[in-house]
Amino acid sequence: MRVHKLTFAALAVVAGLSLTACNGDDGTAQSDPSSASGASSSAAGSDSGGSDQAGSDQGGSDQGNGDDSAGNSGGQGTAAGTGSNANGKVGKCRTDELEITASDSTIGGDTEGSVAVTLKNGGGRDCTLAAYAGVDLKTSQGVLSAKRTGQEASPMVLKDGKSVSFGISYPMNKSGGSGVRITGLVVTPPNETKSVTLDWPGAATLPVTDGSGSPVQVGPIGSAGQGG
Repeated sequence: MRVHKLTFAALAVVAGLSLTACNGDDGTAQSDPSSASGASSSAAGSDSGGSDQAGSDQGGSDQGNGDDSAGNSGGQGTAAGTGSNANGKVGKCRTDELEITASDSTIGGDTEGSVAVTLKNGGGRDCTLAAYAGVDLKTSQGVLSAKRTGQEASPMVLKDGKSVSFGISYPMNKSGGSGVRITGLVVTPPNETKSVTLDWPGAATLPVTDGSGSPVQVGPIGSAGQGG
């Protein structure tokens, strides 16, 4: 009986150990899913962090693009707002910047007399001249304003130091009478109010007219002599 009791006790111990081992294995097996779940959560968190990082990078890129866009816009605004076109625009020629002279340009055989008026730019800068200058003749019978020929002409840029001429045409006095004596030539550059008075280089007199219109004509800037 004693031998049987010891045998049963030994078997009970072995069974207990086996159960303990089995329980230990089950605990390990149960802990593995938890570990796997934790690892999975950790990996998901890491992936989420990577997504956030990617989002942050994208946002940074967007901000960078926004900055670049603003910078480009600002650059365009600066270019448009510098007023470079306005500052670089060529201004009109002022009377005080021009050296104005007049010479007889009549050629033998012409039915009309002509005078060439030359404007030389001495202002130290380029400037613009519009189509027509103002021309008045001082005469023994008062001031006689020249009439425009009507030729089309566009504004031009007169470079510093350069010259341009226009013509004045007038009828020759072939009446045999004393006619109307010319005492001076008054020239007003285009779009200016200040005039220059010159000696008249042409024929001394004009024929007397009925006063129906000016017999003197002025051509546009760029024409010279031969009636404009």
